[in-house]
Amino acid sequence: MERHAVWEFTDDRGHVAAAGDVPLRVVAYIQAGATLWDHGIRPVGIFGSFHDDDLADPAKAGTLPLDEVVYLGAGHSVGLEAVLAAEPDLVVAVTYGGGQVYGVDPDVAKHLEEHVPVVVVDVGQGRSLTAVRERFAELTRSLGARDRGGAELERAMRELEQTARDSPGRVLALSPGGPDSVHLARPAKWPDLSALTALGVRTVEPPQGPGANWNTAGWAQAAALAPDIVLVDSRANAAPCEQYAANPYWQQVEAGARLLPWNPELPASESAHARFFDQVSSALRDT
Repeated sequence: MERHAVWEFTDDRGHVAAAGDVPLRVVAYIQAGATLWDHGIRPVGIFGSFHDDDLADPAKAGTLPLDEVVYLGAGHSVGLEAVLAAEPDLVVAVTYGGGQVYGVDPDVAKHLEEHVPVVVVDVGQGRSLTAVRERFAELTRSLGARDRGGAELERAMRELEQTARDSPGRVLALSPGGPDSVHLARPAKWPDLSALTALGVRTVEPPQGPGANWNTAGWAQAAALAPDIVLVDSRANAAPCEQYAANPYWQQVEAGARLLPWNPELPASESAHARFFDQVSSALRDT
């Protein structure tokens, strides 16, 4: 007798993932895994992207306990056998538009779906932070969980909106490229930065130039923007501070601004977003 699916979810590619039971063993891209954790779901394995190394990036992990979750590799090192060895009954991945599974070889992603349901959530620039968060909430509700940070998020948003009205502080987000280059984030292209702008925060727009999400420039251009608060990419693929610490223009930025670590791949949960808004609120109050 054919067994009918009791669990279904239509992902952002329009693909229907289905299973005979509600999935319990989930393998996820690290951002998605951190999101699931905030909803009370422990992934059995996580994987990184082509920007990551052989160890999971703690900056991307949020509150996910990396010592308790198997890391399956990143990019080319994520093999079909390794993922299937974790015995998942669901894989949760992300995409930045176009439907391609982010972080693994397309061939691996293709064959993976022949063995296990795969849900892909769009976290790209076409989505607001609220939309990304709500999409993950839909998925986790289907898995029997919920985010417990709703009231916390509402409070954090109210406080940030009030603080932004009272503070003239200007916020620049960037990713260090090395001693001579820096990637300046375009606020409208990042859901978390767009959310800050919508709440009244004065986000700094870099000059026009090539690059959809970033304007790659020299540190002199960053210093010329004279930000009061700088969100500095804290992911492992960003250049470490010792590479650019001696640059006089970086020293000018550092001397004139409050520096905050920034994870551009923020977990898409109410609690994670509340923490992010609180961090920015606190910095604005100090400017």
